[in-house]
Amino acid sequence: MHFKHSSLLHSSLLRFLSTTSSYVSINHFFTTATPNSPENPIYYFLRKCIALLPFCASSKFKLRQIHAFSIRHGVPLTDPDLGKHLIFTIVSLSAPMSYAGHIFSKISCPNVFTWNTMIRGYAESENPKLAIQFYRQMQVASVEPDTHTYPFLLKAVAKSMEVKEGEMIHSVATRNGFESLVFVQNTLVHMYAACGDTESAHRMFELMQDRDLVAWNSVINGFSVNGRPNEALTLFREMDLEDVKPDGFTIVSLLTACAELDALQLGRRIHVYMLKVGLRGNLHPNNALLDFYAKCGSIREAQQVFSEMGERNVVSWTSLIVGLAVNGFAEEALEHFKELERQGLVPSEITFVGVLYACSHCGMLDEGFNYFQQMKDEYGIVPRIEHYGCMIDLLSRAGLVKEAYQYIQEMPLQPNDVIWRTLLGACTIHGQLALGEIARAQLLQLESKHSGDYVLLSNLYASGSRWSEVQKVRRAMLKDGVTKTPGYSLVELGNRVYEFTMGDKSHPQSQEVYALLEEMTQKLKLEGYVPHTANVLKDIEEEEKEQCLSYHSERIAIAFMLINTAPGTPIRVVKNLRVCLDCHLAIKLISKVYDREIVIRDRSRFHHFRHGSCSCKDYW
Repeated sequence: MHFKHSSLLHSSLLRFLSTTSSYVSINHFFTTATPNSPENPIYYFLRKCIALLPFCASSKFKLRQIHAFSIRHGVPLTDPDLGKHLIFTIVSLSAPMSYAGHIFSKISCPNVFTWNTMIRGYAESENPKLAIQFYRQMQVASVEPDTHTYPFLLKAVAKSMEVKEGEMIHSVATRNGFESLVFVQNTLVHMYAACGDTESAHRMFELMQDRDLVAWNSVINGFSVNGRPNEALTLFREMDLEDVKPDGFTIVSLLTACAELDALQLGRRIHVYMLKVGLRGNLHPNNALLDFYAKCGSIREAQQVFSEMGERNVVSWTSLIVGLAVNGFAEEALEHFKELERQGLVPSEITFVGVLYACSHCGMLDEGFNYFQQMKDEYGIVPRIEHYGCMIDLLSRAGLVKEAYQYIQEMPLQPNDVIWRTLLGACTIHGQLALGEIARAQLLQLESKHSGDYVLLSNLYASGSRWSEVQKVRRAMLKDGVTKTPGYSLVELGNRVYEFTMGDKSHPQSQEVYALLEEMTQKLKLEGYVPHTANVLKDIEEEEKEQCLSYHSERIAIAFMLINTAPGTPIRVVKNLRVCLDCHLAIKLISKVYDREIVIRDRSRFHHFRHGSCSCKDYW
């Protein structure tokens, strides 16, 4: 039987490999089928091995069998043809890259296809930086990259967040004439967006002549996840005008942007679109929808989405647990965590952040420490800085500031600026001046120029009427070029988001708003409201302090919504700073006097005000 007439043998081999995993059987079959021809038998076995490799797609063991057989029958390891096919199969099977690297090291003069396959394998591995190192070796070997090199390489750059490397590779791709290729352009947009360089991603996107859905998704997602939600939504409108239909990835990005802006009505329309085009059966958009509703404070709608999901994973459960926790429903969050365990699912690190957060924001001290221990002992999760941050917050909110400081001293991880800032905030609330100065000193060592650090220290001094120290802090802010982040509140009305700042009178309806604020203050006083002027940390008269409190941005936003929405309509406000004690007291009474549900999302959690009470039970 000659080699050119061996198609029957080839098909028999394939059938045989699909029904057995015995190396002895394969060896026996090959040796009994050795052709009796003048052709080189090594070449025959080489071609047969190469032909069989594509059929190893579901079995790494069969791959190793064929490789072992080729060695046993004298096929040289240096053969570039067998080598490139072996490496391609290894990468396709996600087999260890060390295996591919060993074979690559034996090949004499590997071609560009083999180099590209190695770069792709490393790009898809847990250590994508090795792909960049391999590319450098490729340059040293004087192997010219081709059209397939850059997409794999830029994918590795995106995963490793090495934007400087990406810029250099971009310039080389341009010099070699590959920048105009659509798939290279797509990966460049994705790379810049993934590395947080949204401006470069958008510039690259604008230069593209043919923009497919992949390009739109990359740039929209880049803006969405990098704190530019308005730009993400603007691009989506452009995408719609160009009649490019969104897919599940687009929906996830849009819902992320809506959650960032608290654009509940727009997100609801996206929800309707998902139902219309049949995306409600897709797990990832469903998870994004659940997360969106939770982050907008519409926790009951989040629970409804969760209950209707045909498929759920740990991300689904975690989103609901975290959502319930930040909305002040700690007991429900912990009940869902127990149900997750009963379902046999394994909680993730993020799941436990949600659990510890729930304990922290509801004063469940013992439960928090028990869950922290369970995380380590039962699930083998090594605590990260976020988990320790929750424990510091748990102690701090309970007023155990000294214990929190001791806990920081005993942490196995180096505390970061968030840890020290949490302690500084607790010291301000509980009047622990000495510990507050220690926390501030640590923040200075970390070279923190966060405006909130100066504000917290200033407030700490002001609470003790140490006005000269307050002035020193303010002078230090000026010297260091740090400006205080102004407090603002956002509300959504009629497809627009309105922003208000303290004492803001720039809005056309300001006269009506301030008239209502005056009326509101009088009505609240009839309900027993007494302004908590201790919150006004300024050296001014008591009457001026009361006026300052009345004009806080969240109260202006609420007054605006009371004027412009029908009675009984819920009011939702996003505030960039922590709600002060006086506003919290006032908004509870506003919800009662005006019979409105008011949801405030401040910098760390939600407050659901209804009938004169708050979901946080006055513990925040």
